[in-house]
Amino acid sequence: MGHRQVAMELRAVDGARIADKTVLKMMREMGLRCGIRRETDHHRYNSYKGVVGKTFENVLGRDFAADGPWRKMGTDVTEFRLSFGKAYLAPVYDFGSKEIVAWSVSERPDLAQQEEMLAMLAAAKPEGAAPVLHSDMGWQYQHAAYVRALAENGITQSMSRKGNCLDNAATEQVFGHIKDEFFRGRDWDTFESFKADLEAYIHHWNHVRRQVKLKGLTPAEFRELALREAA
Repeated sequence: MGHRQVAMELRAVDGARIADKTVLKMMREMGLRCGIRRETDHHRYNSYKGVVGKTFENVLGRDFAADGPWRKMGTDVTEFRLSFGKAYLAPVYDFGSKEIVAWSVSERPDLAQQEEMLAMLAAAKPEGAAPVLHSDMGWQYQHAAYVRALAENGITQSMSRKGNCLDNAATEQVFGHIKDEFFRGRDWDTFESFKADLEAYIHHWNHVRRQVKLKGLTPAEFRELALREAA
């Protein structure tokens, strides 16, 4: 946890009036430090296999700003290398609320993983919501079953241009935080224990981890407030 998250937690939970710089100084004096992201910690899974199904235009055009939750979202697959083998996370990230609204943790980056994620996404989607969901041009996102599931749930599909990783930068940034805060320097002996801990971290991300861009709220708090005000 960075010094800003510590300060926000103190202000939200204890009502303490404390500046971010003061917390950083205290952490340094106590021998605590914040994790610094290293690109070598990030192993990106590449699912591109050419045009193997239906492709879509880049609706977002790198405009990741959203006025509220369930308007603009991103998805991708990231890989974790562990003692027992590899594991894959396929989440849907809400650019407005900063919430991971749906996900699947699997030993294989297959269509079944996407179907599990899509089922969670459909169950979580508020009535009347019609978000744009952005991805790269991975084979999963071109598959007829994936395309059909989004269309049936009123979700507009958007795709990065070939070879333009910056088109999905917002989702990649989330992967970087997960690798820094949850994964770096740790290992698991079994897939089951890894999955349980990763899903616990996602719950922490959504319900505990306060964010500066959300004015010190957690993603779940921000989403609930925004939907309540819009009702």
